[in-house]
Amino acid sequence: MFIGLAQLMVVLDATIVNIALPSAQRDLSMSDTNRQWVITAYTLAFGGLLLLGGRIADLVGRKRTFLAGLIGFAVASALGGAAHTDWQLFGARALQGVFAALLAPSALSLLTTTFTDPRERGKAFGVYSGIAGAGSAVGLLAGGLLTEYLDWRWCMYVNAPIALIAFAGGLWALHDHRPERRTRLDLRGVLLACTGLVAVVYGCSEAEPHGWDSPRVLTLLVGGVALLALFGWWQTRARHPLLPPRVVRDRNRAGAFLTLGLAVIAMFGMFLYMTYYFQLVLGYRPVEAGLAFLPMSATIIVTSTQIASRLLHRLPPRLLITPGTLLAAVALFLLTSLPVRADYAVHVLPSTILFGLGLGLIFVAVMDTATKGVDPNDSGVTSATVNTCQQVGGSIGTALLNTIATATTGSYVAAHLKSAAATGPVTPAARSAIVKDGVVHGFHVGLAWASVIMLAASAVAWLVITAPAPRHGDRAPEGGPRGTRTEREPRRTRP
Repeated sequence: MFIGLAQLMVVLDATIVNIALPSAQRDLSMSDTNRQWVITAYTLAFGGLLLLGGRIADLVGRKRTFLAGLIGFAVASALGGAAHTDWQLFGARALQGVFAALLAPSALSLLTTTFTDPRERGKAFGVYSGIAGAGSAVGLLAGGLLTEYLDWRWCMYVNAPIALIAFAGGLWALHDHRPERRTRLDLRGVLLACTGLVAVVYGCSEAEPHGWDSPRVLTLLVGGVALLALFGWWQTRARHPLLPPRVVRDRNRAGAFLTLGLAVIAMFGMFLYMTYYFQLVLGYRPVEAGLAFLPMSATIIVTSTQIASRLLHRLPPRLLITPGTLLAAVALFLLTSLPVRADYAVHVLPSTILFGLGLGLIFVAVMDTATKGVDPNDSGVTSATVNTCQQVGGSIGTALLNTIATATTGSYVAAHLKSAAATGPVTPAARSAIVKDGVVHGFHVGLAWASVIMLAASAVAWLVITAPAPRHGDRAPEGGPRGTRTEREPRRTRP
């Protein structure tokens, strides 16, 4: 339960401020140019420091890192809520990202090393994955409710009581581990990995306003990829690597990382398009837009906890991941037929429920596969890699699919305005109708690409992930001898 609360806080905080941003901009006299830093400051710190946070959890202790991350996140959230200038808010969001980079990998590694029985592991990963999949949509709903009925500052303040409850529960229920071997921190690897990840995430965020062919964007992306390639080379030679090559050399784990990254790219594109579709095309208020995501969130949670968690210890992981990605791909393709004037129950609800069903199957199995069989001393950095795939995938998905939709909309509107002008003056009503049609057409094309990306995730899962179903009685998923415990945590701790 307490691990789940911490994960919910980290996931929803990536989206909860999106709906509150216009109110915060007015209140703090924030310029249009600088407002992106409310989002970017968090994603840069979070995505760039995840590997470091995971390795710190391995070296210092997962419980200690988890508790420190909770307190730091609560303090940063309170500072953000009390901000009087835009730069104070930017700084608080960056500080949130720093502590989230400590919190997220330690939470997942605690879950991984605590639950060793396949049945209990399935239940725990069902809860955790439901939160991971539905958290972004819950954040949109919570942001709308808090902004409309209280104040945008409560989108920040709300984290403090959640963090304190999770801290009290974790302090009582969790037991820390003692690293089996003391190693030094790979400072060169830290510098290369953090700088490379920051460059890639920032490059993706800059691609939205400036375009993918912008010199700044190209420099950031090429430089970031080069630094990450250099980081990979260094890890094969470092005495105490930040990300030991043995973690990513396992075929099933590497397949899970890649599948997760592709699925998250498509998922974030869907969230982006549907948020704009609900508000700009259908005219929903922020709260109504958040409520429109509620059936999908509920489906993800129910599927994760009641279906995927029960099948996890009975079926090979690819027999859950592949059907899940196919269902999600079909749901995305169905959304490419959304009309300008839609009936939510007829045109939207079936596809969002189908998408939630697919995500519920994907996340449980892919996270279990990504963390199973890893050495206990590497569980923190392995969990950080899982979170990095999500963070980088989300950044790429938001930027790439938004660019596709924007470019398609621009071409559509220009062509149809030119055609309409050839027959006479274009009235404001006609222009508005063409623009709205163009926006929906852009969403259609973007959703089609998201569907293709989800199909690619399905192919990777089927071809690369070959792990068999867990055998009954196997209680050593973390690499220890069968039938032994690899952690000091009590087996019945709830996520």
